[in-house]
Parts: sequence; structure tokens; C-alpha cells
Amino acid sequence: MNTRTRTLDTRALDTRAIVAPKASRRRRGDAKIALFFIAPAALGFLAFYLIPSLRGIWFSFTDQNLIGAGKFIGLDNYTRMFGDPLFWNALWVTLEYVVINIGVQTVLAVGIAVLMHRLTRSAVIRGIILLPYLVANVVVALVWFWMMDYSTGIINVFLDFVGGDRMAFFGNEHLAIPTIALINVWRYVGYTALLVFAGLQTIPTQLYEAAALDGASEVRMFRSITLPLLRPVLALVLVITVVGSFQIFDTVAVTTEGGPINSTRVIYYYIYQQAFERFDLGYASAMSVFLLVVLAVVAYFQLKIMRSNSSDLA
Repeated sequence: MNTRTRTLDTRALDTRAIVAPKASRRRRGDAKIALFFIAPAALGFLAFYLIPSLRGIWFSFTDQNLIGAGKFIGLDNYTRMFGDPLFWNALWVTLEYVVINIGVQTVLAVGIAVLMHRLTRSAVIRGIILLPYLVANVVVALVWFWMMDYSTGIINVFLDFVGGDRMAFFGNEHLAIPTIALINVWRYVGYTALLVFAGLQTIPTQLYEAAALDGASEVRMFRSITLPLLRPVLALVLVITVVGSFQIFDTVAVTTEGGPINSTRVIYYYIYQQAFERFDLGYASAMSVFLLVVLAVVAYFQLKIMRSNSSDLA
């Protein structure tokens, strides 16, 4: 028996000795193929993201401009930034925009996604909802700018027709940021709704059927089933939309150019002005680095608070 066992063990070792090199060669071949497909994206990330980011961090410690090489000035740009009232105003305006945009967009997106999930899953409906997202930001901004023009815009013409007062949507410092925020809600809500809709499809339908048999209403099912099980997806969606909202630029550049009275000068537009109108790349880079840190911290706490790495489905 011992001799037979030793013979079987020897054969098993011989088999593993033959198979192991083949498996190792196969893994090396798969790794080469994987690297071949990853290389274009990796090179693009290196050339257009990583290297410019590192250069931007370096520029934030210099007095770099568009004409010549800057010299190292330490933390002077950051000291100037924290004492700049226009910077804090731009940050506050951006925060106001983010709160309005994300609040309205998230509520509408979840509502639209739930209606699609519970009533219809038509690909045509999904395509119609996504259409505004497929239009370029500049085109969307221009169209709404013309529609909301105080003199000839169709919206103000309609208000005048029904006996209402015309409104300076982009000329009133209290209306400009909410107007810009709602324009971008219109553009992005379909895309956000489809992300939420994809998350809803991961929730087992048996849970809704069991709740319906127990007599639960649609509102109760939404509160007790949909929202808890949708939490990881909502966390991801909120991170994407919040980071994107902080980067608002083109709608402001096309419509108000930061006015009236700096009421729409968001942080990205202020960075642009410092870099390409005043040629102060060092100061603009310092603000960009600060914004990068802020967004990283916000995203981290969003994911931690919403426990994005765990699901109630388990």
C-alpha cells in the first residue's frame, strides 16, 4: 500500500511539474495581451492626466506665466489664495451651484429611474431621456440663453403673453446661478437617471412581489426596499455628479461670463481668468491643486458616509 501511494504521489508530482510550466506560460501570454489592450489608455492617462497634473502641482509653487519660465516662490501662491476675497466668492458661488444642481438632479433622476423600472423598460423611452445629454454643453447653453433672453426669448414672450412680468434670468444676480444650475439639470438628469436605473435592475423583483403580497404600498416599498438597496449605486452617482458639478465652466462662459457682479464667477471660470486672461499660471495652478484636494476629500467622505463598499442585499 505504501509503495502504491508513493507511486501515485510521484505521478502526481510529475503531472504538476508538466502542467505548471504550461500554466505559467499561459499566464505570461495573457498578461502580454492584457498589457497590449491597456497600453493606449495607460499612455493617454500618462500624457494627458498624470504628467500635466504633476506639472500643475510644480507650477503652484512658482510664479510661472505664459511667457517665460517661472521661479520657485514656495507657498506664496497659497498664501495669496487664502487672502483673496474673489477666490472665496468663487468657491461660495460654486458651492451654491452644486447644492442646487445636485439636489434637484438627484431627486428627479431617482424619480425618473423608479418610474421606468416600475412602469416601463422601453429602450425608446431611455433613448429619449438620454437625448439632452448627447447635445454639446455649449449648444445647450446657447439655446437656453436665447430662449431666456429678456427682450426676445420665447420664455419671456410667453410670460408677457399670459400677463406676467419679464424676468432677467441671466441678468439678475439672485437668479443667474439657479438658472444655470437648472439648465444643467435638464442636460444631465437623463444620464443620471440611467445610472440609477441600472442600479435598480440589480434589486431582485421577488422582494417587490413579497412586499406587494404583504400589502405594502409603492411608497413603502420605495422607502424600505429601493432606497436601502440602491445605496451603493447612489454613492457612486453622487460622487460622479458632485465632482462634475464643481467643474462647471462652459455654461457660465457662454451665458454670463461670471456676471452680474461676480454672482456666477465659479471657481473653474476664475481659474481660467487667472491663467489665460492674466497669464498667472502659478496662481491658477495653486487654486487647481486646492480644488483637487477638496474634491478628493469630499468624494472620500461621501463614500464613507454612504458605505459604498457594502450592500444590504448581502
